[in-house]
Amino acid sequence: MIKILILGGTSEASALASAVAKLGFPAIFSYAGRVNTPKPQPLPTRIGGFGGVSGLAAFLAQEHITHIVDATHPFAAQMSVNVSAAAAQCGVKAIALTRPAWRPVGGDQWQSVASINEAVSALTGPPQRVLLAIGRMHLSAFATQPQHHYVLRLVDPPTSPLPLDDVSTVIDRGPFTLKGDLALLETQRIQHIVCKNSGGEGAASKLTVARMLGLPIVMIERPALPLRHEVHCIDDVLNWLSDR
Repeated sequence: MIKILILGGTSEASALASAVAKLGFPAIFSYAGRVNTPKPQPLPTRIGGFGGVSGLAAFLAQEHITHIVDATHPFAAQMSVNVSAAAAQCGVKAIALTRPAWRPVGGDQWQSVASINEAVSALTGPPQRVLLAIGRMHLSAFATQPQHHYVLRLVDPPTSPLPLDDVSTVIDRGPFTLKGDLALLETQRIQHIVCKNSGGEGAASKLTVARMLGLPIVMIERPALPLRHEVHCIDDVLNWLSDR
C-alpha cells in the first residue's frame, strides 16, 4: 500500500494532484503557505511548514508516507534539501518534479547572476522602471538601489507596507500570456526586468516580450541542490509510482 505526499505550489504540482486523484492513489497535498488564497486541490490538503528535517521526518512517519514528490518552486532550495534528508532518514522513496530551466536564445539580452545580491548590484546605474518578477521574499534587498521605480506583480495584495519607496503593484496570478505581458510591459513602461530562472511555460511569456521589445533581463539562476531523482514530466512521476 502506497501513500504519497505531494509538496506543491507550482502548476505542475496541481496537475499532478489531479492525475493522482483520478488514479485513486492515497495522497496528501502540502502548501508552504506563502500565498493567502492557494488553489484548491482534489486531495486532502495541509498548509504550512514542517519544522525542518526532523519535523518533515516526523510527518512522514505519522502519516505512513511511502512516496514523496517534491514539486515545489525551483527556488525553494531549503525545502528540497529537507526532502532529500528526511526521505533518506525515513526510508521513503523520493522524486522531484521540476521544470526545465530557461535558456537564452537569439535576441535575448540576459545578464545571468547567481544570487539576489548580484541581481541588486546589476541594477547599479541611472533611474529606470524595473519589473521585479521575483515574488515578495527578497524585495528589501533592492532598497539599496532606490533610484529605480519598481513594478511588482504579486498574487495577493500586500497586507503591510512594502520595503521599497518608489513602487507600484500589479495583482495577477499565472499562467501569463504573451498578450497580457506585452500590455503589462508597455503600460508600465518597463525598461529592465529582474526574474528568477523558474523555467516552464507559465511565466515564460515575459521573456518573449522582452526579446520583442529589446529589454535587458537580469536572470537569477537556480541554486545548487543535492543529487536527486529528478524528472520534468507528470507521466514520468506516474510511471515511477505505478512501478512501485
